[in-house]
Amino acid sequence: MARDVQITFDCADPAGLAAFWAEALGYRLQDPPAGFDSWEQALAAMGVPPERRNDASAVVDPDGSGPRLFFQRVPEGKQAKNRAHLDVRAAPGLDGDARMAALEAAAERLVARGATRLGRHEPAPPLGAGHLVMADPEGNEFCLD
Repeated sequence: MARDVQITFDCADPAGLAAFWAEALGYRLQDPPAGFDSWEQALAAMGVPPERRNDASAVVDPDGSGPRLFFQRVPEGKQAKNRAHLDVRAAPGLDGDARMAALEAAAERLVARGATRLGRHEPAPPLGAGHLVMADPEGNEFCLD
């Protein structure tokens, strides 16, 4: 039986990182609970003190097909290279120069949102199509593929 998957990020700023990944993936912030117009309103009604209202955030795929991404505040910063990372499919079906141009355009857009560019791997046929290595605003590595 297939299982639903949620991807969880430990981070310092859940709301900020959720906004970044919503932009990167074309996701949206998860709606607040029924009966509330905003998360701020819901958290206030739940008695969550203001200083704890950025302890968690989540983004979801608007069409419901992709996994939910959950962001939780932790006290420690990132310590080492990720052992697992996301590949953002920014150039599906493209090859060569067209592929790399599409990846570069996606990288520019994400750098403007706080990402860092870490490296470029040129196409190396037959198996290497080329990709860019990036880091999100908190240093989590991902690839534009």
